[in-house]
Amino acid sequence: MRKALVGLLAFVAASVVALVMLAGPAMAQTAPPTTAAPAAQVNLDLGGTGTGNVPSQSVVIILLLTLLSVAPALLIMLTSFTRVVVVLSLTRNALGLQSIPPNQVVVGLALFLSLFLMAPTLSDMNKNALQPYLKGTKTQSVAFADAQKPLRTFMLKQVRSKELAMFVNASGEKRPARPQDVSMTALIPAFILSELKTAFIIGFIVFVPFLVIDLVVSSSLMSMGMMMLPPVLISLPFKLLLFVMVDGWALVVRSLLASFK
Repeated sequence: MRKALVGLLAFVAASVVALVMLAGPAMAQTAPPTTAAPAAQVNLDLGGTGTGNVPSQSVVIILLLTLLSVAPALLIMLTSFTRVVVVLSLTRNALGLQSIPPNQVVVGLALFLSLFLMAPTLSDMNKNALQPYLKGTKTQSVAFADAQKPLRTFMLKQVRSKELAMFVNASGEKRPARPQDVSMTALIPAFILSELKTAFIIGFIVFVPFLVIDLVVSSSLMSMGMMMLPPVLISLPFKLLLFVMVDGWALVVRSLLASFK
């Protein structure tokens, strides 16, 4: 019994020693070097490179951002906005109201009236230039030239020959045979000056009835010896009454719309 127990203990000890000797070399081996994970790559592609002549989405986004950055200047220089906002501002001053309606209302009304007046021109530009370019049927240069045609037609209808001739002569370029051949660098400033002149003519016509009211009120106060009473205080209600009776804002807007035909 005693010999059997000693033999069992000796077998267990030998087995443990054998396991330790077998596991030692495996633990002594160096672990294989770990390869570093590749760095994450940032993909800046906003929509692919496009197929054929169709512009990619990234190019379209760049063009859209560029258009938004210059949109205020284009709105003022190339559309009917200048004439409309000047006439509305002169009408407000003729009434003797400096801040009513607020500037936001005047500019907003001028903006939407300009969109209404420019709708046929913008529709032609979108149909003949922008959509063919986005579909890849026209190149960028051809689309740009086609987009100028409706805008040039609108501007030539409103520009005055005197202002146009002044900028053509000042540019030093060869005198074009037709107004349609005038460069945009000469047409745009001539168009702006023409719009300002037309707006001031309409504003003068708007001022005349209110000037008559001011003269009548002033002469009436002087005849009654009430020279210390400001005439504006008395004339303002009569101006508002006259403006409401003739439906003044609608009349001014109707005159503006007729001036572009």
